[in-house]
Amino acid sequence: MNAMKHSLTALINISCTIPTMSNLQLRYYKLRSVSSTMFTLCIYVTELDLTQNRIQIIHINAFRSLPGLRILSLSQNKLSSVPVAIRNLPTLRELNLSANNISRLGCDDFANQTMLRQLSLYNNMISALNECVFKDLIRLQVLKLQTNHIYKLNGAFQRHLPNVRQLYLNANKLTNIKYGEFKGLHSLQNLSLHDNQIKTLEKGCFIGLTNLTDMLLQKNLITQKALNNGSFNDLISLRRLDFRDNYIKFENDSLLPNPPFSQLSCLETLAIPSQHGKGTSKLPRNLLQGLTNLIEFSARDIQLIFLHKDMLIYTPQLQTLDISSNDRMNHSLDLFSQVRNLKSLYISRTSLQSLDFLIGANLTKLEFLQARRNQYSVISEEIIKSVPALVYMDLQGNSFTCDCNNAWFLKWAEDNNQTQVFDAFNFVCNFPLDLKGMKLLDLDIRSCSVDTDFICFISTTSMTLFFMVVSFTYHFLRWQLAYAYYLFLALLVDTKHKNKQAPHQYDAFISYNIHDEPWVIGELVPKLEEEQGWRLCLHHRDFEPGKPIIDNITDAIYGSRKTICVISRRYLESEWCSREIQVASFRLFDEQKDVLILVFLDEIPTALLSPYYRMRRLLKRKTYLSWPQAGENTKVFWEKLCQALKTREDVGGDRLLLTVGDRPS
Repeated sequence: MNAMKHSLTALINISCTIPTMSNLQLRYYKLRSVSSTMFTLCIYVTELDLTQNRIQIIHINAFRSLPGLRILSLSQNKLSSVPVAIRNLPTLRELNLSANNISRLGCDDFANQTMLRQLSLYNNMISALNECVFKDLIRLQVLKLQTNHIYKLNGAFQRHLPNVRQLYLNANKLTNIKYGEFKGLHSLQNLSLHDNQIKTLEKGCFIGLTNLTDMLLQKNLITQKALNNGSFNDLISLRRLDFRDNYIKFENDSLLPNPPFSQLSCLETLAIPSQHGKGTSKLPRNLLQGLTNLIEFSARDIQLIFLHKDMLIYTPQLQTLDISSNDRMNHSLDLFSQVRNLKSLYISRTSLQSLDFLIGANLTKLEFLQARRNQYSVISEEIIKSVPALVYMDLQGNSFTCDCNNAWFLKWAEDNNQTQVFDAFNFVCNFPLDLKGMKLLDLDIRSCSVDTDFICFISTTSMTLFFMVVSFTYHFLRWQLAYAYYLFLALLVDTKHKNKQAPHQYDAFISYNIHDEPWVIGELVPKLEEEQGWRLCLHHRDFEPGKPIIDNITDAIYGSRKTICVISRRYLESEWCSREIQVASFRLFDEQKDVLILVFLDEIPTALLSPYYRMRRLLKRKTYLSWPQAGENTKVFWEKLCQALKTREDVGGDRLLLTVGDRPS
């Protein structure tokens, strides 16, 4: 019933006759006092809110008719002291006396309040405490004393308040925390001391706070001495420590003899103090020693110029790192390789020229990157691919280059569905000068990209056509191509012989396999040399001893008018026989003369013949002879062979003269 214009007493009496009404709120009535009869009928009320009236006086029996009252709010009134009337409320659980004019607390102000769980006294004018003021609050869990003028604690927390879990003393005028000042607060978990005037922390000032998990010390006057005396060593359960905006300054990054947080193995969040005053600073390389479970570390705006590469080796679990607003900082690129579990990185205003350090940092778990107001001009594909888990990127206020170097980044920023590039549509170009001020996303990058689909189409089509041409050529023209190839080789092999004009030493060189030697010696040589008088060259008889075999073969072929190849299955398997017919074929192609005679001793399928024999058949289809089978007449064979030896070497003729001419003299 806030600010109603009816009679307040009548409204209260009518409302309190309702048996189920338990919560009564009466705000903005400009009450100056609370009488003993105002709540006579409110026996069922358990929560009473008299906030923001102008109450100055409360009768001692004002709440006697409220035996079940559990929550009482008297905040934002004009009370100058704690009302005596609350001593008649033994069931009270929450009492709010904030924003009044209370200047002092007495030893009996909270007498009989053994059930009280939460007490709010913030925004008053309390200047000092005393040892006995909280003696009866044995079940109190939350005590709010912030925004007062407290400059002395006077042992108020050394013996009493065994169950307090949250204590707010921020925004007061404390200057010193003495030894054992909080040793009675065995259950304390949250301690707020920020925004005071604390200069020193005596050694042992936090003794007894073995269950403390959160402590705020920012905005004080704490100096480096507080870190050197081991004042934090007793906080073995501490998880959050914030003492930014203090007067702690390190001149160099050398090792500290006694790292200040070495006993805080449970600490998860640490914000170190800003370096007040002029000049720059560094952090000792072992400042974080002992913080094996640290998850979040802030070194924001501390005039830092350097972080040693080993700074983070003590914090393997680190997930959030904030080193923003250190605009003269010189980064060690190896720093980030120590924190592979990093998920959030804040590096705004650190004068970084590029994000290339991410490529080798192995930050595969990084999800959040804030890198505002630096000097990045190009964001490459390698940078983005080095942080595959990234879901949020903030690059506001950087100097982007509008050219093809950023083409991939622009396309990625528009098309990817995983990462939000914050405010990307407002990125502007700074380079080149003729595009300065243009929106980065307005850059036409079509000329920078290659149509991969079209290239794939062209490549596939070309490969298909090439395969078809090769297949067609092999099927229909393979022997013509082979002929051209060997003709070219013949030109190379015949170089040293083409200028020789000496007469031939032999009529024919006989190329045969050693296994066919009985036929050559027993049939061929007697017939051609003894009966017909031809001069034959045989390798076992006429090759020059000590001379390389290939040279003997070449000289024998080019020193004879003809070459007779005695071909059998053994001949086809012989390496040297293959060399001999190769050289003879080279001569055939180069001189364009009929210098090659093929004599087949066996019936050999065409598929087994090498390209040399196939080409010979292609060139002169009727100039090869077959040795008659057993029982057949050999007379015709010898006549044709003699005719072949007599025939001129012109390859233009396709026929052999079958008549036997005169024997050469």
